Amino acid sequence: MALTDEVRAVCAQVAATAEHVRIDLDACAGVQPAPPPALDPERHYLEGPPGDVADYLLALDAINFGSGWFPTLRKRRLRGEPVSGYFTVAWNLADHVRAHGPPTSAWLARVSAGEIAAILGQDAGGELMALYAQALRELGRFLASDGAGAGGGQPRRALDLVAQARGSAVRLAELLAEGMPMWRDRGFYKRAQIVPSDLALAGVAEFDDLDRLTIFADNLVPHVLRCDGVLVYESALAARIDAGERLPLGGAEREIRACALHACALISQRTGVSEREIDNWLWTRGQDGGQESRYKARPRHRCRCVFY
Repeated sequence: MALTDEVRAVCAQVAATAEHVRIDLDACAGVQPAPPPALDPERHYLEGPPGDVADYLLALDAINFGSGWFPTLRKRRLRGEPVSGYFTVAWNLADHVRAHGPPTSAWLARVSAGEIAAILGQDAGGELMALYAQALRELGRFLASDGAGAGGGQPRRALDLVAQARGSAVRLAELLAEGMPMWRDRGFYKRAQIVPSDLALAGVAEFDDLDRLTIFADNLVPHVLRCDGVLVYESALAARIDAGERLPLGGAEREIRACALHACALISQRTGVSEREIDNWLWTRGQDGGQESRYKARPRHRCRCVFY
């Protein structure tokens, strides 16, 4: 079974047996179109040669997690407003690449928590910076191997992985998930799937099966679906999230992500819009509107893990 088929099957089963979350299909009509997906050219490094842009995006997606720690990050500001944790990481890494060039496998394989903390404008002693350094070193080792764990060959770059996937976004996601333990977000594979999407949005790679990707299950898309009434949490879970209590990995947290993914699959079937594009609609809506928007004003679920 292909990775994305497995994800849909797992999430449909979780949604069918969920005890803490349910999907209100009548509210799905409220999911409205947004502008076409795009990467912000200021807060992402997109202006360089295709290979360099691809290497930046792969490194960024290696550390595209940590939303459970984001309230503790020192945020960058845009027009006086703090940007999100994701954009803080993406923007600071982009500026580093602009100044020093794209990350190589050799640099990735030895990067320390102190180095990545300095690049991202954060304190070196934080747990998240140690996990970011671990994730980047894992990526460096993966690129230095032949894909089966053996070294000795020429280090690969991001576009070499694209060539190895033979134009398949799903196969690229599978290569990443198979090769690196920190990418094995079983049942969701959020970061593994977002890599081909990002490479395609940046215009540095083409895939013939992008519409086979699912949504990239994180904590923002479920939050927007909850605010819009598509996801309904049982009262005790809702109270915990609204009080800012962190959820452990699994259990209700897994139900939230699975129900969000399954709801978007159902919306896709109804509308004919790909799940990847629906993900962009919802994620963009959750990012917009400033700190006073109803999406920013209401707490979303937080879980400290290496998957989102």
